Amino acid sequence: MTEHEGKRNTERTRRAVLDAAVTVLAERGTAASVQHIATAAGLSKGGLLHHFPDREALFYAVAEDHLERFRARVLELVDLTENRPGKVLRAYVRALCGLDAGLMAEYGTFAGIWPALEKIPGVQALSDQDNDTWFAMFEKDGLDPDRTLVVRYAVEGLAVAHSYDANVSAQVLARARKVLLELADAQPD
Repeated sequence: MTEHEGKRNTERTRRAVLDAAVTVLAERGTAASVQHIATAAGLSKGGLLHHFPDREALFYAVAEDHLERFRARVLELVDLTENRPGKVLRAYVRALCGLDAGLMAEYGTFAGIWPALEKIPGVQALSDQDNDTWFAMFEKDGLDPDRTLVVRYAVEGLAVAHSYDANVSAQVLARARKVLLELADAQPD
């Protein structure tokens, strides 16, 4: 096996463990054990511990991975042809109001497991840093900060509600997306 193949195998195993951890956390909450996660990932407990030294390190990695992947996926939706303020906020709206079903589902799942994750040392600081990053990006985005705040939290609320409320259908999301995109397209006051 080449070094490159070994690295790919390590990355695939790590990804499988992180994905399994999310699934097990969603099912079991704080009762999720390393053994449960290892089994779900198709590994022995020792195999999992080779990649993550303990449960806290694994859960920290789950939180970090989620925040990084979420940010990257939203930024992929930024339309660079839009030569006006609010590009990042509009991408955020598109991401969480139905145009990326996988991202919406993941966001809803993480809303449910976040209380367990934020008890892990360092995760709250990681979350605070991520939030600061979003605020900085939105500030550079050029819209009124109060408008951005309202749109951001409205879209996050819709994404979470969609994960548990059958009344938040694709049609409701489309209507909300239209309104929120209009708010995210307004010129600063």
